[in-house]
Parts: sequence; C-alpha cells; structure tokens
Amino acid sequence: MLRVKPEQLDSLLHKQINPEAKKTAELLTKGLPASPGAAVGQVVFTALAAHDRAEEGKKVVLVRTETSPEDIIGMIAAQGILTARGGMTSHAAVVARGMGKSCVAGAGEIVVDEKAKTLVIK
Repeated sequence: MLRVKPEQLDSLLHKQINPEAKKTAELLTKGLPASPGAAVGQVVFTALAAHDRAEEGKKVVLVRTETSPEDIIGMIAAQGILTARGGMTSHAAVVARGMGKSCVAGAGEIVVDEKAKTLVIK
C-alpha cells in the first residue's frame, strides 16, 4: 500500500471510458490531458448554452477555442471541457482540475466557430 502514490488514487476516482468501448472507438483528434477523467455529453459552444442545457437536465461538453473567466458558469455546468488552444496551465486546465472535471486542452487539430456553432477537425 505504501507504494501507491496519492495522485494515482485520485486518478482512479475520475470517470473513465469503458475499456471494451475504447477498443472500437474512433480517435478523432488528440490534445493534452489537462485534467483526468472522461466526459460524455452534447457539444455546446458557449458558457450560457452549457448552463441552459444543464438546467434542462442534459449532459454537455463545453467546446471553446480557449476559455476565460467569463466561461465559469458553463464550466461548472459541463461534464467536461475541450479547447483548441492552451496547455497544462491554461485557464481551462487549472479550473477543470480544481473542479474535478475532465479537460482536454490544446487539441490543435480542431477549429471552433462559436458563432456558427461548428467544430471541424483538420
């Protein structure tokens, strides 16, 4: 038991992808594992949309080019966060870790158009 590091136990407490489902899943893009865990939900592009959909009882994933302090209401409401820019110390990463939410930051192959509500993977 003394060989187990506390951070290893913490990562076990986060949601994970079912190992059987992972075998058949299609990888769309990669980013930095800014905060551990997995998230499932409807993609939303604004903090307000995340908040509103969560109020309706829906699970959402907040997708942004990058987050800012104004996005906090959506970050609280979301199951997970995905950003096109940022790193392990970006706003999205730090806030998500603090909340215990899954976050993938710096997924540079995605192009987010928040006005058109689209996400394109190059």
